[in-house]
Amino acid sequence: MAKKEIDDRFKKFGTVSFTAITKTNDFIDYLANGKVMGSRCKNCGAVYFPPRSDCSSCLTSSMEWFEVTGNGKLLSFSELKYGPVGFEGDLPYIIALLDYGDYKVFGRISADLGYEDLQVGMMLKTEANVLPNGQLNYIFARP
Repeated sequence: MAKKEIDDRFKKFGTVSFTAITKTNDFIDYLANGKVMGSRCKNCGAVYFPPRSDCSSCLTSSMEWFEVTGNGKLLSFSELKYGPVGFEGDLPYIIALLDYGDYKVFGRISADLGYEDLQVGMMLKTEANVLPNGQLNYIFARP
């Protein structure tokens, strides 16, 4: 009997990855190629970030990828001085929410931007990032 191959690409995502297997593992390949991607339902047009393989609006699985491009408006941000298990070495860091119009992206601010550099309403871009340990993530940076 052949052993079933496990698609565990998602274990390369984030400082500490808590999800190894998901139906959107192609997200990791896109990050490795410098692209941050979301998903869109081909049936009803619902847009998702993080990407989903199934649409919660019309309950289909007819999804396509789209690239998160351009600039998003900074809606909110917070500096974390205490982090969950596995993130203690990253402290302090800043999390934020960007509005791209049809969807919002939650993530971390680039380490080269400090809390004093940020202002609600400013424009930032989402970009793929490789961490020193080889893990992949995305960050918000100046356009």
